[in-house]
Parts: sequence; structure tokens; C-alpha cells
Amino acid sequence: MDCGTTTTTTLDFDEAVKKTRASLADQGFGVLTEIDVQATLKTKLDQDMESYLILGACNPQLASQALAVERDIGLLLPCNVVVRRDGDRTLVQALDPQVMVTLPGRPELQGVADEAAKRLHAALEAVAAG
Repeated sequence: MDCGTTTTTTLDFDEAVKKTRASLADQGFGVLTEIDVQATLKTKLDQDMESYLILGACNPQLASQALAVERDIGLLLPCNVVVRRDGDRTLVQALDPQVMVTLPGRPELQGVADEAAKRLHAALEAVAAG
């Protein structure tokens, strides 16, 4: 499945989460939601899995611009960023904001999607740099 951008880091999971939060903040994103998939599956299904966290990141200015064009775009907000373990490495993944343009078929959202993509890419690069 190729619907986003992935970077790999040698940081342990907890450090990668901290670095991801800081990098997102540096790019104007706040984390509105946090889903600890590992803990949820353990609690609800008694299923074990690797560390897996979904962060719902939002840049208020970009969200406002997108909502001004298409109110239904809220179905695609916030931008999901996943931090997860994969063997001896940690992956940080972000959904491609271009989905905001292609899914509703609204080319007016292109500028917002481009800016969000640029900022998310910069955040992931900062995590990869350690």
C-alpha cells in the first residue's frame, strides 16, 4: 500500500515518538489525537503486537483553508502519522495529503495539500536525521 511517506530511524520507539512530536510542532502541527494500537489490541482482544502509535496531527491554518473549500474534508482530517516498530528499527509514516485533492476531486485544495505535504515531509526528514 503506497498512500504515504515512510522514514526509518534507529531511534528506539519512545525517542522516535518524542522526536516526531517535536518535528511536527516545528512544522506547525499539533497532535490532537493519539491511538495506542498496541495497548488497545491487548486490552480489547488480548492480542500482542509491536509498538504502534497513531498520531492525529493538525495544522490549524491549513485545516481552516481546506475546510473553507470543502466542508466534507473533515472526514480526511487530521493528518495521520504512524510511529511503529519493525524489527530492530522504528518507522515513521505520514498519510499523503494529496488524498485531500484526489478523493473529493477538488483541485482547489491542491495548494493546501502541497503545503501540508511539504511540512510533513520536513518533519519526517527531521526524525530520520535523529
